[in-house]
Amino acid sequence: MSVTQQQVLDSLGGVASPRGVPLTNANVLSAISVTDGKVFFSINVDAAEARAWESVRAQAEAAVRAIPGVTAAMIALTAERKPGSPSPAPAPHRHAHSHSPGVQPVAAHRPPQGAASPMSKQAEIPGVAAVIAVASGKGGVGKSTTALNLALGLRDLGLRVGLLDADIYGPSVPRLTGINEKPQLDDNRKMIPIQRFGLSIMSIGFLVEENTAMIWRGPMVMSAITQMLRDVAWGTLDILVVDMPPGTGDAQLTLAQNVPLKGAVIISTPQDLSLIDARRGLAMFRKVNVPVLGIVENMSYFQCPECGTRSDIFGHGGARHEAERLGVPFLGEIPLHMSIRTTSDDGNPVVASEPDGPHAAIYRAIGTRVRDQLQGAIAAA
Repeated sequence: MSVTQQQVLDSLGGVASPRGVPLTNANVLSAISVTDGKVFFSINVDAAEARAWESVRAQAEAAVRAIPGVTAAMIALTAERKPGSPSPAPAPHRHAHSHSPGVQPVAAHRPPQGAASPMSKQAEIPGVAAVIAVASGKGGVGKSTTALNLALGLRDLGLRVGLLDADIYGPSVPRLTGINEKPQLDDNRKMIPIQRFGLSIMSIGFLVEENTAMIWRGPMVMSAITQMLRDVAWGTLDILVVDMPPGTGDAQLTLAQNVPLKGAVIISTPQDLSLIDARRGLAMFRKVNVPVLGIVENMSYFQCPECGTRSDIFGHGGARHEAERLGVPFLGEIPLHMSIRTTSDDGNPVVASEPDGPHAAIYRAIGTRVRDQLQGAIAAA
């Protein structure tokens, strides 16, 4: 059954804003994309109102999912502070009959700015030729270790490389790099990335203690990622590698909406469960028109350091077969090996600590395949 934009609008007409206005009359909806039963749009509100709109976003998603023929719904709550507006102060105590805290009256809603695409706010990061995402559908597949060593492999090819740890809830890069210092601010009040191993590195983990639990709602995560993209003095880079959190949520959508990604690298392990989640991640990037540069099979096999016997602990060739089936490049397989694990735990990644070893060669080979697909973007910068 084909789903139409009008059906989506009709369903959203039954969802009320925090001021009781039908969502379709609140002037907060972006253009609605409907493709093969998949619905995507954003609700755009002022940052001061974000918390009050969270439940509205959830109601809108539930209403859209209830439409016959809808197979997936991705609805983002985009919160932006109006230029020149101060940071919101704590709301004073209100009586039960007063308006919801932080919600402006109906007349204050901004008029629609035309049928803009959710991707219409994309803008290049000055000085950065190409931004790529390293992603996985699930956690525990070695994505952050791969992202860091891939960045180092690209560095070894003579490129100027940055690494952004966008995993707000579980930043790994501080431990993987051994960095325990906080970034300084330049004269323009932008954060200066930490320089380590010839990379420009930024992570939310540089700003909070390692054991701090980041109990943040979606709008706060989206704001943090936007700040680390825009409020960091990245300088001149050929490639900015973004280590994404696992899954297909707010962080991925924020990145895709903020910058024109030149591609995504999907990390998986050989077993079926990981491949199912990798498939979802790949589908998400395709949905938002981000080229998939390829799939990497991590923990591909175990080679005994004593006898040299190879053991396919998690199966063999699953990611390669999946790449062939989906028509995307297979970038390479990385073994499950003690030196990769120990160097990562020690904050001295294997490409930097054992540059002439076999594992560094594997990461450089993967980096070469990624670089070759980005040559046009890099050369044009």
